[in-house]
Amino acid sequence: MQKAKDLQSNWNTTRAVVIKQSRNNQEDTCEFVFSLENLQEFLDYVKDESGKQGIDNPGVRIYFAAYDNKDNENATVFLSATDGTSATANNNYNIDPLNVVIGGIPPKIY
Repeated sequence: MQKAKDLQSNWNTTRAVVIKQSRNNQEDTCEFVFSLENLQEFLDYVKDESGKQGIDNPGVRIYFAAYDNKDNENATVFLSATDGTSATANNNYNIDPLNVVIGGIPPKIY
């Protein structure tokens, strides 16, 4: 738990400060909530579709993302299937990503 708190603190004192400044002092989210049901459905989908493609050990990559800012919306994340579990795994663009997520404003610090 302490390691997670330290990592979150590092984020808040480095990245969050810059993000807030770039948004005219407006906070952006740094935490996201997925329902277990949505996550499990996505994991089952990735596993099934990967298996059909002959991929035995697929992975999931998490991307930070942002909306187009027309309405000054907050950040988001999406999950993308990969063809393996290493850092060099390729994204599997034949499987749709998942972006059913809720970002907290104000952010909840860990």
